[in-house]
Amino acid sequence: MITLTEENYIKAIYHLSKHGKEMVSTNALADSMNTKASSATDMVKKLADKLYVNYKKYQGAILTETGNEIAIGVIRKHRLWEVFLVDKLQFSWDEVHDIAEQLEHIKSQKLIDKLDAFLGHPTHDPHGDPIPDKNGDFIFIEKIKLSQSQTGEIYSCVGVNDSSSEFLQYLNNNLIELGTKIEVLHKEVFDNSIKIKVNGTIMMVSSSVAHNLYIQKL
Repeated sequence: MITLTEENYIKAIYHLSKHGKEMVSTNALADSMNTKASSATDMVKKLADKLYVNYKKYQGAILTETGNEIAIGVIRKHRLWEVFLVDKLQFSWDEVHDIAEQLEHIKSQKLIDKLDAFLGHPTHDPHGDPIPDKNGDFIFIEKIKLSQSQTGEIYSCVGVNDSSSEFLQYLNNNLIELGTKIEVLHKEVFDNSIKIKVNGTIMMVSSSVAHNLYIQKL
């Protein structure tokens, strides 16, 4: 049986490897897991012994086909639970990540399939991230970051690059959520801040905010 910790490492490798396409160094993995490089290396070796990753000393690790399937399965459960928590239990989008981190390790595939059907087979979670279907396929939408926007254009908020509670609470405080219309009024060259119009209110957002907000042109 795969352990909760092993699943967390596999999921971290998946994200760091850009969806399983690149080798991940043990140092990068250790930073992501907030642990020592030696501990990350020991875990990677265990995962390699179980054929979940391919590991090369001094180069790093990449998921095997089995490891990739495990990662996508965990991500699917996490994002479905986030939809359930927001849509059915009325949690706000800044509250659900930590709870879904616990629920994503439930093993019952029957439960997850029934949850998916109960929710109407959603394709994206409350943060705009795509939910893989039971075959592991994602539906991606075309999007750019607010920092890549054009002055004078109107966009719709379709996701976030930073799903931390702090950033989501910042968006809540400024009445920005998925589907919010954002008009780009001016881009400041000096510090890359951007003047936008949201819900009739004009505001300046920092380059950090602009880098972490995904938009789609209307």
